[in-house]
Amino acid sequence: MAGSTAPPTRANARAADALRPVRITTGTMKHAEGSALVEAGDTRVLVTASVEPRVPPWLRERGEGWVTAEYAMLPRATTSRTQRESKQGRQSGRSAEIQRLIGRSLRAVVDRKAFPEKSVIVDCDVLQADGGTRTAAVTGAYVALAEAFARLLLTGDIAAWPLTGQVAAVSAGIVEGRPLLDLDYTEDAAAEVDLNVVATAGGEIVEIQGTGEERSFRRDELDALVDLALAGITELTAIQNRALAATRAEVEAVLAKSNRRPAPAKSEKDLWGEP
Repeated sequence: MAGSTAPPTRANARAADALRPVRITTGTMKHAEGSALVEAGDTRVLVTASVEPRVPPWLRERGEGWVTAEYAMLPRATTSRTQRESKQGRQSGRSAEIQRLIGRSLRAVVDRKAFPEKSVIVDCDVLQADGGTRTAAVTGAYVALAEAFARLLLTGDIAAWPLTGQVAAVSAGIVEGRPLLDLDYTEDAAAEVDLNVVATAGGEIVEIQGTGEERSFRRDELDALVDLALAGITELTAIQNRALAATRAEVEAVLAKSNRRPAPAKSEKDLWGEP
């Protein structure tokens, strides 16, 4: 039609409300209590969860545990090499902000009284970046954390399951006037509006980060992006569940045994019969 504007074409003819191909592989690191490799399109993030028998000084002797996160990118995760932050002598503001987001997201679904005097440090290392590294890190971090807690439960180091919910994250944005889910780098660079959404499997929002990159945006546009993101998070939590299926079965078996009520004691008469 004359004068019509065609919608932006996405890589692999992806629909506006479609995630990139997502794969989560568990047990990718030999020594870590929990680990996962999350792949979202060409973005790849390696996540490990390490358990330490200590908590920050301000939490000592309070009967609680702690979950925190660290985030970094390999020098050649991007199109050109970036200098390691250790060489710069300090962490970048971006990395600090992202790792705080990851930590907050995980703590939103954790009962810290279930693993007292223990810390879980979740390390998220970006192997390859093509947009959405922070949201992929959150999604993978939940899986690695669940694996670590499962290890603690199966070895008897904790008695109760610490996870109270499930969390994942995804981006959404407006590109050429069109709301899109799960932006890759090219789309993110061209976005007029950019959003990162963290939410639970039940659709409860943990955090929203939103920016009008090229313009301000209306409330109805915000709602449309959040709706897109929540639908995407429903898909991501299903992918997490498939990755954790074997672990979940082991955990449920242990919890079922611990919740089993002992049979009432029989009287001596019932045990031995009449004299």
